[in-house]
Amino acid sequence: MATKPVFRIGLAGRIREGISDFGAASPARFAISIFVALVVVFTLLFSLPIATTSRSLTPLADALFTAVSVICVTGLSTVDMATHWSGFGHVVVLLGVEIGGIGVLTLASILGLVISRKLGLRAKLMVASDSNPLRIQKGPIAEGQAVRLGEIGGLLATVAISSLAIERVNAIMLLPRMLIAGVPLPSAAWQSFYYSAMAFTNTGFLPTSSGLTPYAHDVWFLGLLMIGVVLGSIGFPVIYALIRNPRQPRKWSLHVKLTLVTSAVLIGVGAIAYFALEFSNPRTFGPLGGGDRVLQSFFLSVMTRSGGFNTIDIGHLNGSSLLVTDMLMFIGGGSASTAGGIKVTTLAILFLAAFAEARGNKDMEAFDRRIPSDVLRIGVSVVLWSATIVAAASITILQMTGERLDYVLFDVISAFATSGLSTGLTARLPEAGIYVMTVTMFLGRIGTVTLAAALAASTRRQLFRRPEERPIVG
Repeated sequence: MATKPVFRIGLAGRIREGISDFGAASPARFAISIFVALVVVFTLLFSLPIATTSRSLTPLADALFTAVSVICVTGLSTVDMATHWSGFGHVVVLLGVEIGGIGVLTLASILGLVISRKLGLRAKLMVASDSNPLRIQKGPIAEGQAVRLGEIGGLLATVAISSLAIERVNAIMLLPRMLIAGVPLPSAAWQSFYYSAMAFTNTGFLPTSSGLTPYAHDVWFLGLLMIGVVLGSIGFPVIYALIRNPRQPRKWSLHVKLTLVTSAVLIGVGAIAYFALEFSNPRTFGPLGGGDRVLQSFFLSVMTRSGGFNTIDIGHLNGSSLLVTDMLMFIGGGSASTAGGIKVTTLAILFLAAFAEARGNKDMEAFDRRIPSDVLRIGVSVVLWSATIVAAASITILQMTGERLDYVLFDVISAFATSGLSTGLTARLPEAGIYVMTVTMFLGRIGTVTLAAALAASTRRQLFRRPEERPIVG
């Protein structure tokens, strides 16, 4: 009697199966685990003498902070990024921001798709959770999402192709302007790609110590940076929808419409606010002409939401402008994007809920679609947890340093929302304060929804409902 062959799985196969099972069972915990592993690896790389221009060891606090800032595409630094790191160090920086910008789970699935040339259900589920935080919760989820499960393969292709295409096209368009400025061709090629990558990933690191000073009033250069930041901040599901149906807005999902409309409104409102508040400030917009004031207002409005580039000293802004910047940074960009913050769709949902309540409507509605109440609950949770993290970090750093409240709050929100702008406080923090900011960046990047889902092993099933009673609110 013939017997069937028995296939034995080796140690490597068991490890792969274990990782796959863990990733499918809990994408949130899997993402956090991968993030932690990447932070450890990049901390070790930044600690190597070869990573610095002086060939010396970088202190642990600075290496860890840089690793988290790079992986979380934040853009804050405790060292001079242009002069402290060697060529090897800058390559590590670029590699880290590309990984962090695309997303850990999405990048892993892209590599798996390239190697195996197919995308299994588990990989689709992991990418789905990376592109839509609602899917990290167990239980039924309506498929009226920005990207449906069957479209994950197309989304992955969009992520890979759009990232490569946008960064390279932007770099090619930046190159002539740098050559005109007298930058040698090899340096100009490197710097143009560096600027382009930092813009699309919404990181904001600079390749030279002079930074944007040579291009501070250049419409072409600043305009290209703004385009790169906006494309990175709207999110890959939105880019995917725009590529599929560029001239048919009716086919765009509610998520796409809310993201585009809210982002455009925030950019416009932010530009108007900066133009008005900084118009007569002698240290910022005061000496500029009318056209340059408009350019700088829009540039600052775009960059505050997560871009991280700046042409003026943030510490010179008026207190009112700092507060406006705090709000814009806290909001951030689109979901499943390279930007941080609570996301523009979260803000849109809260405003829609307020409008529905003011009109006496039971349901939230937008663009002829009804939004379920569970989305509002998640939005409120995101805002409350985010505000709690920012408040706790601010209080801790205030107690440590005794610095000004507006500066501390600004840099903490910048860290949490992965904006990268700074009043100069981060660079002069004590070691304990650096670790606090490191944790703040990490929590801000992985997302409060992902963190909450990782802490909860599964959705709790409650087979009963308690008696209803309404407390007084307001």
